[in-house]
Amino acid sequence: MLNIYLGIGGNLGNRLENIRKVITLISERIAVPEKVSPIYLSEPWGFDHAKYFTNAVIKLNTDLLEDDVLKIILEIEKELKRIRTKSGYQGRTMDIDILYFGDKEIKRDNLEIPHPRIKDRLFVLLPLKDIEPSFIDPISKVNIIQMLESCNDKGKIKRLRYGA
Repeated sequence: MLNIYLGIGGNLGNRLENIRKVITLISERIAVPEKVSPIYLSEPWGFDHAKYFTNAVIKLNTDLLEDDVLKIILEIEKELKRIRTKSGYQGRTMDIDILYFGDKEIKRDNLEIPHPRIKDRLFVLLPLKDIEPSFIDPISKVNIIQMLESCNDKGKIKRLRYGA
């Protein structure tokens, strides 16, 4: 069994309900989360959009392989009406990212673990700190607090409530 961390968020539709749905579907298809962070409201990162995102991080344990987890989360995104295009960042009902998968390091066209932009995103670092304040990135050996201190993300973000 490996500890995995998933970042979840979206800015279209009923954002809070989508967070709840995604956690339910992940519980049914991958594993029941061990921890669920508070939900954050954050401005879009990397593009302009009128609606802010709701974001959270969940921790779970699984014996599934990373490719199986990737397949399941892509199916869940599709069920929640996520539309993917090749034109960069855009609004979405739900985005699910594999942040960490145990201490694995994977670099392929369709999957990179740890997620390459964790250190650049407050909407990932803050909820991750809430559930695992002593977490140490297995590759860089830097802890979450140090990542937060060096993060250049100046986006507006606030904690909405605890858990989904």
